[in-house]
Amino acid sequence: MSDSDIHVPAECRRIAPVLQRIGDKWSILVVMALGDGSLRFNELKRRVGGISQRMLTLTLRGLERDGFVSRTLFPTVPPAVSYELTPMGRSLLEPVRALGLWAREHLPAIEAARQRFDAHGPGTGWERTRRDAAE
Repeated sequence: MSDSDIHVPAECRRIAPVLQRIGDKWSILVVMALGDGSLRFNELKRRVGGISQRMLTLTLRGLERDGFVSRTLFPTVPPAVSYELTPMGRSLLEPVRALGLWAREHLPAIEAARQRFDAHGPGTGWERTRRDAAE
């Protein structure tokens, strides 16, 4: 896909499920946690923090289904399972880190915009700014 194809509606619809998967709050945290290497389920749960067992299971299944994570079952009693990023999953680390840096850089402006919005309600902040700028 070339840069000129990015805004083609059919192409956007086609990649939307992928963006939903990798843009999901928990998926990003799981990918980053696995960036240092393979982890067992409970290690991953502790590293991510705040995620329920069910949500971690669903997130891992989705990432595995889409080819970002591989699951290895060890024939022990009780069975042990570890998760690690596939090469495609590892290729997400750089863009996710870049997005995190962007978010950190712009967080003060985002928080200020939220405060303005919450103080004045929808439809007032941007319109007022434009009107004030015109005067």
